[in-house]
Amino acid sequence: MIKMLDRLVEQYKNNNCLYLSWDGASWHASKKFLKKVDEYNNQEYRKQYDSPMIRLAPLPANAQFLNVIESIFSGMARAIIHNSDYQSVDECKNAIDRYFDERNMYFQKEPKRAGNKIWKKERMDTIFRESNNCKDPYYR
Repeated sequence: MIKMLDRLVEQYKNNNCLYLSWDGASWHASKKFLKKVDEYNNQEYRKQYDSPMIRLAPLPANAQFLNVIESIFSGMARAIIHNSDYQSVDECKNAIDRYFDERNMYFQKEPKRAGNKIWKKERMDTIFRESNNCKDPYYR
């Protein structure tokens, strides 16, 4: 989360405000992450680096409208992490970064709805449906 926050702040440094929203997973709101948000929101820091104010909008647990995200991350976990044998943590991190870089590049070249139309590794259609639970049943 901190790495993502750092990238977003750099990418949108000339904007006034940046909103972050996520599900109720505990690592999304760790003390270390919240401390980093406070650092970025410090008025002196924002003025010195022309960075945006960070506004947090955590969502309730079991928010059904996040199923599309769960499906994409489950596809990534199956493709990159499950049954893997990386030689180092950095090698695994690089594989994850490469997965999302390739996915994002493809989407930029062929802008379509995200999901199996552009990657074909998700468990089911990544569309909103209240009964659609895209979370991988073998995860946890």
